[in-house]
Amino acid sequence: MTATGKAIKYNYKALHKPKALIYGQGQTAVITGWTVKGAIAKHLHPQEYAVIGQLYSPTRGINLLIRNLLYNPHVRYLVVLNATREDKNAGAGICLLDFFRNGFEEGLSDTGRRCWVIRSLYVGYIDIEVDASALQKLRQSIEFQEAKSIAEACNLVKSFAEKVASKPWGLPLEFPISIVVPTALPGSRYAHRIEGKTIAETWVKIIHLIKTTGTIRPSAYEGQWQELIDVMAVVTSEPENFYFPEPNYLPINRDFLQEYISQTLDDAPNQEGVKYTYGQRLRSWFGRDQIQQVIDKLVIDIDSARAVMSLWDVSNDANDSPPCLNHIWVRIVDNELSMTATLRSNDMFSAWPANAMGLRALQQHIRDEICKISTHSLKMGPLITISQSAHIYDDCWENAEKVIQSQYTKICQQRDYADPAGSFVISVQDGKILVEQMTPGSGEVVNCFLGKSAKQLYQQIAASCQGLQIEHAMYLGTELQKAEFALSMEQELSYEQDKSIKKLKCEG
Repeated sequence: MTATGKAIKYNYKALHKPKALIYGQGQTAVITGWTVKGAIAKHLHPQEYAVIGQLYSPTRGINLLIRNLLYNPHVRYLVVLNATREDKNAGAGICLLDFFRNGFEEGLSDTGRRCWVIRSLYVGYIDIEVDASALQKLRQSIEFQEAKSIAEACNLVKSFAEKVASKPWGLPLEFPISIVVPTALPGSRYAHRIEGKTIAETWVKIIHLIKTTGTIRPSAYEGQWQELIDVMAVVTSEPENFYFPEPNYLPINRDFLQEYISQTLDDAPNQEGVKYTYGQRLRSWFGRDQIQQVIDKLVIDIDSARAVMSLWDVSNDANDSPPCLNHIWVRIVDNELSMTATLRSNDMFSAWPANAMGLRALQQHIRDEICKISTHSLKMGPLITISQSAHIYDDCWENAEKVIQSQYTKICQQRDYADPAGSFVISVQDGKILVEQMTPGSGEVVNCFLGKSAKQLYQQIAASCQGLQIEHAMYLGTELQKAEFALSMEQELSYEQDKSIKKLKCEG
């Protein structure tokens, strides 16, 4: 208000993510963290605030938020809500407050780019292109407060609104911003299968595939993403205490994981501004504990194909911020408990590792509870996730490229020749090439292929063994071509699998 009691209306203009914000005419910016921004907006009048927005990540959001504040110097107050476990776990609000409390210094981002690094326990960056003097002026010109609840945040906003209006601290400032230009090679858009022993290994393979062949499209939250449809990721051997590489290149650490697992396994009370947690959807949302139902079902009938959990609420999820995780299916075959989860939309760079570890923890919990209350002795089978929209947001493309460059080649060098289709023994006999397919482990011959040309044989094998691993198939093609060449000159050359073609010794 002015000194005469008349309200001044300001116009907040966002340069970045404009559709993600709620706009008012006041001088206070409200940052809600993971709490739904509408939960605060409904308690306020638009004249009491300038803008309300959510901040999920310090590394992905603060840079654009600061740029927007620099362009709107009429904003003189800041209220940051840290009310939920998700807020504390992400640390975005704390990092933003630390920018105003502690300042920043020049350093390097996690991709090695020069930037301003916020002095905080939580990692946050601002582009080096933003002038340091402008950042210092912003810090000096905005009064900030932290709120621990929606009620406290609303009271702070109202108290700021009652003050006499302050003049803008300067002119709107806009600074250059670098744009990462993606590339994409030809490839199938639909239905991909990726397998790895650990979640970390599988994750690197996933982001390599998306960054290599994913379609570049507008995202649901402004900007772009690179996307593949229906990515099936199979994790075969994740250890029970979870594997974190050293140095850790995953976007999460053990401290974050422990809190995230709790959100997946445990029920949670209804809380204003928090739509749901996965644990809440599984434990109580539909008036029953689906996790316990699955355990009880499998104890009674270990072969049941009805051990299903659903997180999709048909009464409102079609219209109102539905959960990404929709469906979980648990199956026991030969005393091995596997889990399959379907996610309608999946941020594969930032979210999938936590999604997968949370699901793996749920898988372990179900296995352990079944063994505890029954005579069954079960081992852990694979975790399978099916991500129907598997995507990487444009603000993570640079980070994804760095992980690919540093890790993908190393992972590919760790070859595993244990193809579920078995092994193949190739020999040349009686003027033909014989290929025997053998079961994994036991080595029992289960199929034979006979022909005179590599093409004839690889077509037979491809038709019979559609799930053959790519590297295994390429190896077979190489060996079959060697066998065909040796057969064409059988008077002079001999073929032996995995060895160089040899000349026959001349007698006499």
